Amino acid sequence: MNKNVILSILVTVVLMLTSCSSTYYIDADNGNDSNSGNSPKKAWASLSKVNSITFQPGDKILFKSGTSYVGQLEPKGSGVEGKPIIINRYDKGKKPAIHGEGEKLHTLLLYNVEYWEVYNLEITNTGKEREANRRGVTIKAEDYGEVHHIVLDSLEIHHVNGSLVKSDGGGSAIIWKNSGEKVKTRFVDLIIQNCYLHHCGRNGINSRGNINREKWYPSIGVIVRNNLLEQIPGDGIVPIGCDGAIIENNVLRDFPDILSHKEAAAGIWPWSSDNTLIQYNEVSGHKAKWDGQGYDSDYNCKGTIIQYNYSHDNYGGFLLVCNNGNTFNTSGNIGTKNTIIRHNFSINDGIRPYPTEREGDFSPVFHITGPVENTAVYNNVIILPKESLDNTIVKMDNWGGPWPVNTTFKNNIFYSEGNSSFSFGKDQNTIFNNNVYYNSIDNLPKDVNAVFTKPDFINPNIRGSGFEVLENFMIKTNSALNKKSIGVSKTILE
Repeated sequence: MNKNVILSILVTVVLMLTSCSSTYYIDADNGNDSNSGNSPKKAWASLSKVNSITFQPGDKILFKSGTSYVGQLEPKGSGVEGKPIIINRYDKGKKPAIHGEGEKLHTLLLYNVEYWEVYNLEITNTGKEREANRRGVTIKAEDYGEVHHIVLDSLEIHHVNGSLVKSDGGGSAIIWKNSGEKVKTRFVDLIIQNCYLHHCGRNGINSRGNINREKWYPSIGVIVRNNLLEQIPGDGIVPIGCDGAIIENNVLRDFPDILSHKEAAAGIWPWSSDNTLIQYNEVSGHKAKWDGQGYDSDYNCKGTIIQYNYSHDNYGGFLLVCNNGNTFNTSGNIGTKNTIIRHNFSINDGIRPYPTEREGDFSPVFHITGPVENTAVYNNVIILPKESLDNTIVKMDNWGGPWPVNTTFKNNIFYSEGNSSFSFGKDQNTIFNNNVYYNSIDNLPKDVNAVFTKPDFINPNIRGSGFEVLENFMIKTNSALNKKSIGVSKTILE
């Protein structure tokens, strides 16, 4: 037979196989694993049946609303572009619930598969005791190459009792991990959206990726948006080993104060990632005993942008920009460069009520430390509380020895309810230009075109303030903040 004819037949067979998709139904109450699974009346009953099947492109796996399952969901097979494999629910009612009960380190595992979309599941994973690396959902790829189009949408993940110790591996609601010694591996088009994550230890959404700049192969197309995270004590959202990740429209709040004094954590921050965009988020009530900021541009990162965010009532302050001088200029740490912080509101940040064991009374609104370069902070509104143990607006520091270089503060408003101050050291070329300072602020920086005043026309109730107070404040102060920032921030705060 002619080789071209054989090739044509093979292509036709492959197309036929990929075009034949099926819908499978699972009903824990009325199903039976001996059924075909092809209709609600012939539904399967168990997770083990689902896990035994290798699914094909375009297949749908539908769990009946209101049903619950004990065990792990570990599906196999991959979709193709335009024909993902979909997990969802059918019928009206509560989201189908899968309870891992701590039997494994995950409840849902997507391992070395691609083109999957998972919707509308409730997931828990509570063991008898906290355990390191326990997760609700684990997305894992190793020695695979490019893993395309993984979507988690409208999941509720709660009561995952992972370890609270980061060095042990911690625990989290969702983690994605990519690694590969034989085959470079990364995620392409990974989306986590519209999820409700609560009562999970230690973290919310975090990741493990390639941080080695000599073997740089970052995940791309990563988006984390429209999620609500609460009652999670550690790190909120942390992309690692990514380029161009977008973290937007998330709300993180009410972090319980249960971490030890050895544990550092913050709300939203990239590590070993480039060009991360963090925007339109609200982070409040972070209570970690070290760090505890709403936002952070961490080390081995370039081009982080933190804009149009709302930060309030965080124990450790609004923002950390840091780099570890002990590992600077190694393959795992090229520095923290070109961070932009703009058009944000920080209200009542830095309210830690007790001393830290590391540094005593330490909760500056801005903490900029180590060999960070070219940090630009402009067009932000900072309203400080009347009472705080620290009351430092900006603290420049030298983690690992080196000091920050080329830091600019421009067109910001600093409004202090009490006595506040700035703290500098051996930082190089720190420039303040055209900022506005209100009330009692000590150790003021040299500022070109600065405005200094003590207004008597405003006394905002900081804890209860909304956009109306800020709008009134900004109009009356005739600030240099541009109008676009005010309009977008109204959307954030309402």
